[in-house]
Amino acid sequence: MNLYVLAGLLIPFAGTALGSASVFFMKKELGEKVQKSLAGFASGVMVAASIWSLIIPAMEQSEEMGKLSFLPAFIGFWIGILFLLMLDTVIPHLHMHSEKAEGPHAKLKKTTMMVLAVTLHNIPEGMAVGVVYAGFISGNTNITAGGALALALGIAIQNFPEGAIISMPLYAEEKNKGKAFLDGVMSGAVEPVGALLTLLAAGFIVPAMPYLLSFAAGAMMYVVVEELIPEMSEGEHSNIGVIMFSVGFTLMMALDVALG
Repeated sequence: MNLYVLAGLLIPFAGTALGSASVFFMKKELGEKVQKSLAGFASGVMVAASIWSLIIPAMEQSEEMGKLSFLPAFIGFWIGILFLLMLDTVIPHLHMHSEKAEGPHAKLKKTTMMVLAVTLHNIPEGMAVGVVYAGFISGNTNITAGGALALALGIAIQNFPEGAIISMPLYAEEKNKGKAFLDGVMSGAVEPVGALLTLLAAGFIVPAMPYLLSFAAGAMMYVVVEELIPEMSEGEHSNIGVIMFSVGFTLMMALDVALG
C-alpha cells in the first residue's frame, strides 16, 4: 500500500479528530441553528457522494448488461439499507437530542450510547472510502485517483462538524475535555479500520465492485434519512438545514467532477 492510498484512508478520520478538538476552544455547546446547519451539510455531502462517487460508477461498471445495468446497483443499494437496519436494531445507541435509546436494552451510560450512535453512522463512510480505493488500486475499474480523493475529502469535510457535534455534548455530560475529545476521536476510528479491511480483501472485492459501491451508497442513505434529515428538520428554523444540505450537495458534486 503506497503513502497516497494510506493518506486517503486517513483523511476522513482526520476530519473527525479535528472537529472533536473544537472542545478545547469552545466554551459551550453548539447552538440549535448551528447543529441543524451541520446536519444539513453532512446530509448533502453524503447524498451527493452516494450518487456521483458510488451509484453512477456502479452502473458504469455494469454497462455490458445493457438495459439491466441498473440491477447490481439496485441489489447492492438494498443490501446496504438492510445492513444498516440490522446494525440499528442490534446495537444499543442514543441519537442526539433524544432521551430514548434505540436497539436492545443495555445498561450503558448515556455518553457511551451517544458515541455508539456516531460510530454506527461512520461505518458506511469507512466502507465507501475502502471500496473506492480498492477499485482504484486494482486498475480494473474506471475509478480514478482524483475520484477516490474527492470522496475522502468530501467525507472528511462533513466529519469535521460531526466531531464537534459529538464532543461538545460529551463534555457537557462529563465535564472532562480530554475524555470528550478522545471519545469523539474514537467514534471516527471505525472509518480507517473499515476502509483498511476492505482494501485487504481487494482481490475478492473487485469482481463485485458494482454491488459494493451501491452497498455503501445504500448504507449512507440510510444514515441520512433515518438520522440526519430528522435532526435538521425538527422544530423551528429547519430552512437553514435545507440551505446547508444544498451547500453540501453542490460542494461534493463539484469535488467529484473536478477531481475525478
